[in-house]
Amino acid sequence: MSIGAVKPQSILLVEDSEDDYEATMRAFKKANLFNPISWCRSGREALDFLKRSSTTPEPGQPERPGLVLLDLNMPGLDGRQTLRLIKEDNALRRMPVIILTTSSDERDVEACYHMGANTYVQKPVSFDGLIEAIKRLKEYWFEIALLPKDGHHE
Repeated sequence: MSIGAVKPQSILLVEDSEDDYEATMRAFKKANLFNPISWCRSGREALDFLKRSSTTPEPGQPERPGLVLLDLNMPGLDGRQTLRLIKEDNALRRMPVIILTTSSDERDVEACYHMGANTYVQKPVSFDGLIEAIKRLKEYWFEIALLPKDGHHE
């Protein structure tokens, strides 16, 4: 199979702010990142989505994403708790999780890497900065890094 024929990995964006979601989607478009995107507004919704998704989806069942972009500061089950639960689940633990948050607190950085986050990115303040950050994430995760095929992480 040629590189051009490879189906792009889907992304799960876990973000409670509709404004941040819309800005991220605009940045994806500007960065020419056209992977399928699923959006969950909370940690609980994300965990439910991941448990429902499958490596071999049937009609009406979502495909398991190849990558999770996770905000930390959400009401209810926050990103820290969500990350911990993903990494404790044998069926999900190998799924790459990128923390994408406003927090630059060293305690958050340390805790997230300790729990198994694959990357920690502070959300840039400006939209242009967000576009650049998304371009770099795209280059690394979808052009350089090798991810498990077809969302298979078990």
